[in-house]
Amino acid sequence: MASEYHPPFTVPPSIVSLVGEIGETLGQLKAQLDQSPDLRLRRINRIRTIRGSLAIEGNTLSEEMITAILDGKRVIAPPREIQEVRNAIAAYERLSGWNPERETDLRKANGILMRDLMVDAGTYRKGGVGVLGPGGEIIHMAPPANRVPGQMADLFDWLAQSHHHPLITSSVFHYEFEFIHPFNDGNGRTGRLWQTLILESVV
Repeated sequence: MASEYHPPFTVPPSIVSLVGEIGETLGQLKAQLDQSPDLRLRRINRIRTIRGSLAIEGNTLSEEMITAILDGKRVIAPPREIQEVRNAIAAYERLSGWNPERETDLRKANGILMRDLMVDAGTYRKGGVGVLGPGGEIIHMAPPANRVPGQMADLFDWLAQSHHHPLITSSVFHYEFEFIHPFNDGNGRTGRLWQTLILESVV
C-alpha cells in the first residue's frame, strides 16, 4: 500500500530549470571521468567532503591531518576529533554498499559515524532533543521520540516512491531527516552522508 505521506514542498519552474542545467553539467563531467578515471581526484574530494561535514560539527582537523589519518599515520589532536575522522572515513568507504531506500542501512551508517562517541549509536532516540543556536537558545525542538519510528518509516516510503530528480529528492529527504532528528547525536553528519548516497545515482 502506497504511503499517503508527502513532505510539504513545492518545486517552482526556476528550480526545475536549474536542476536541468546541473544535470547537464554532471553528465559532461561523468563522461570525462569515464574516459579518464582519476582516483587521486576522487580521494581528494572524499577528504574534502569529510572535512566539510565534520567542520560543521566543530571538528578542527585539517585536510592534511585527515589525509594522514587515512594513510594510517599518527596525528596529534583531541582523541574525540580523531575518532570522528576515523568513523567518517569508515562510513564513506561503505557508501557504495548501502541502499539509500533502506532504513536499516541508515541506522548502520549512524552506528559507524558515532561509534565510540555515544553509547546508543545507530539507535533511534528514546527522549527529546533540540537544536541549539549560536547563543545557546533552542532554535528547533524535534518531534517527540515516540513519533520517530513512524515518521522515519513514512520518509523512507516517500523516498522509495519519489519521481523527482535526485537533487530535489536528496534535499527534501535531508531537510525532513534533520527536522525529525531521529538520533541522539550525529544527525547532521548522518544526513549529509545520506544525501551524498542519494546523489550517487546522478553520477
